[in-house]
Amino acid sequence: MARIVFAGSPDFAVPSLARLIASQHDVVAVLTQPDRPSGRGRRLRTGPVKEYALQHDRPVIQPTGLQDPEIQSRLAALAPDLMVIVAYGLLLPPAVLALPRAGCLNVHASVLPRWRGASPIQAAILAGDRQTGVSLMQMAAGLDTGSVFAVERTGIGAVETAGELHDRLAVLGADLLGRCLDPILAGELQARAQNEAEATYAARISKADARLDWSRPAPDLDRQVRAYNPWPVAETLLDGARMRCWRSATVGENARASQPDTPPVPGRIEAVTREGIDVRTGRGLLRIAQLQMPGRRRMDAGDFARGHDIVGKVLGE
Repeated sequence: MARIVFAGSPDFAVPSLARLIASQHDVVAVLTQPDRPSGRGRRLRTGPVKEYALQHDRPVIQPTGLQDPEIQSRLAALAPDLMVIVAYGLLLPPAVLALPRAGCLNVHASVLPRWRGASPIQAAILAGDRQTGVSLMQMAAGLDTGSVFAVERTGIGAVETAGELHDRLAVLGADLLGRCLDPILAGELQARAQNEAEATYAARISKADARLDWSRPAPDLDRQVRAYNPWPVAETLLDGARMRCWRSATVGENARASQPDTPPVPGRIEAVTREGIDVRTGRGLLRIAQLQMPGRRRMDAGDFARGHDIVGKVLGE
């Protein structure tokens, strides 16, 4: 039975933590990021990993960083055989990486070396990848550069959002960890170095990335809508008000132009149907299928369009 320290913070990490707690091994402590203020009242919010750990009577440690010698001494006193890191969000310094006898494992939401970094799920959708997966990696000092023990691949659905893919990959990663943990601890599974020449990077997402540029092709914008659902949610302007776009689809050129005698204008609403709002892009039409206006709940775009005279209006202005 191995002594394991788990490090993780968001929902993505919970299935892996659950798998470890249910195993024969002993999760002696759970590292997670400090509680953050949230909502209008700015009350401190307990993260998903912390909640799960407390529900299962595991000690929780919430440092602001791991460079503090006191924190490192506390971790060393736990005498871990292994650390498992899943979407922790804080950098592990070399002194911490060297603590466990069997090293530090990381569950990463891509098939490394493709999409190292903070937002691999969104990057895969934005790039139009047809396949992604999870990697079980031996952690090293670089950004997702460690040798890989195993990968599990899965297809990306044509209309799948980042949130939907996130949930599938979280379970897939936990399953991969569960299958490989004992062989790794026993020295029966060897890691292979990544091919640096094939490495790509997924930068951290900001809210500014969510603004739709209607001069881009419709397939690119559709991928943007899917990649940024559920956060930060793709958006544009309608009559100066922020309109969030939750669901979309590319459509054929069969929509009647709202102003047939004028050149195509990216962002112009060409037609509305029960299925949604058809918008001219730099190439093709994008159908907004689900939207949300300020102070309102999200709704089907077709229902919204029936109550508003919007054909011919230009989004983003």
